[in-house]
Amino acid sequence: MDTRTHAWKAQGVPMTEVSDRAAGVGMSLGEALGRLRQAQKRAGGVSLYSRFVNRPTGRLLAAGSYVAGLTPNQVTLISAGFSFGGVAVLAFAEPSWGTGLVVWLALAVGFAFDSADGQLARLRGGGSPAGEWLDHVVDCAKITALHAAVLLTLYRHPGHFGAGSDAWLALPLGFLFAAIVTFFGGLLTEQLKPKPAPGNAPAPPSTLRAVALLPVDHGVFCLVFLLLGGGELFLWGYALLGVAALLYLPLFLAKWFRELSRPAAAAAGRTGM
Repeated sequence: MDTRTHAWKAQGVPMTEVSDRAAGVGMSLGEALGRLRQAQKRAGGVSLYSRFVNRPTGRLLAAGSYVAGLTPNQVTLISAGFSFGGVAVLAFAEPSWGTGLVVWLALAVGFAFDSADGQLARLRGGGSPAGEWLDHVVDCAKITALHAAVLLTLYRHPGHFGAGSDAWLALPLGFLFAAIVTFFGGLLTEQLKPKPAPGNAPAPPSTLRAVALLPVDHGVFCLVFLLLGGGELFLWGYALLGVAALLYLPLFLAKWFRELSRPAAAAAGRTGM
């Protein structure tokens, strides 16, 4: 039982109404948004796109999902439906400007719902290990399937992309390598890093860092599919983001290794053994 439920019971709210409130029944979208703003995590460590586009969009979707009585796991599955729908269109439809628009829209909406599931969990008083597991498994599968779909469409339509050599097929494989290692390394770092002491104010978000992270933000990556009808234009845009992912990877790994090598992190690791 979460802290909100305890508070409502202490106020003498009947259990039937407590259940309705926990599910968001009878709550307006504005009320849900107000509560959600109080349950936000800090904006540090994310790009400008995630801070100013994806998280606010996800907040609206989370509030709407809360009012509708959806669970975070259901929102995760909605995110997966949009994302894998976009992947399927990319893999099997003829590449064109219209196809690219559909792919981008599906992936962007899926990414927004991916932000919404975590925000909804915080709004409901906290997530569950199973929910976090599902979210990460869907994210990993989405990354893998998306680059595999790029590989497939390059293989099926080399003339459209001006890919005169099979060497271009190595591009999505290299991009996938960088994306998966970055995803796993960041996730593992978050799990192994000691949690900050209660009451410590988080550092203010850095605008410079937020700008620097734009080339490796998933939302920015989704935008490249708007160029799908341009053939070579898409290929070069995808290649530039792939090179950025490969260049950022050693920087991320070095940063995470340093963080986990600090005395506090090392002590926490020994305690957990």
